[in-house]
Amino acid sequence: MGSPTQRGVVTYILSPFEQKPFAGALHNAIFNTARRVASQVPYVGVAFGIGYFIYTSANKKHAYLTSKAGHAEAEGH
Repeated sequence: MGSPTQRGVVTYILSPFEQKPFAGALHNAIFNTARRVASQVPYVGVAFGIGYFIYTSANKKHAYLTSKAGHAEAEGH
């Protein structure tokens, strides 16, 4: 094409019959999934802990208010 020849360009080619496209895919998927889940535990764990605390405290309050002592306190006796 009239341009100078390129130097220092090396191309490697591997036959498609010699490749293993899924080599180690299952192994990598298991450990990558475990790593990603472990990295999200602090965020999800804190939110779950706060939600669980709110849920249990609301259930205790409801149980108390529907008991005989809770009715007596609400009526002011």
